Amino acid sequence: MKNDQMLLRGAMCAVIGAAVLLGPYVLRSPAWRDMVAGAHVVGWFALALGVVMMAVALLRRKG
Repeated sequence: MKNDQMLLRGAMCAVIGAAVLLGPYVLRSPAWRDMVAGAHVVGWFALALGVVMMAVALLRRKG
């Protein structure tokens, strides 16, 4: 049960990180584009954290 929650949270974190990183290329409003582009460090952190959380959940499920 806990591993399923960690897997879901990791997936959501990775999706949010990917959205932040891809946002400046998709958004049309210059104000939103600049705001999201300024958060690229947060996007990379969220993406990395999500991948690590999913990896830990999958490794725990195996073992």
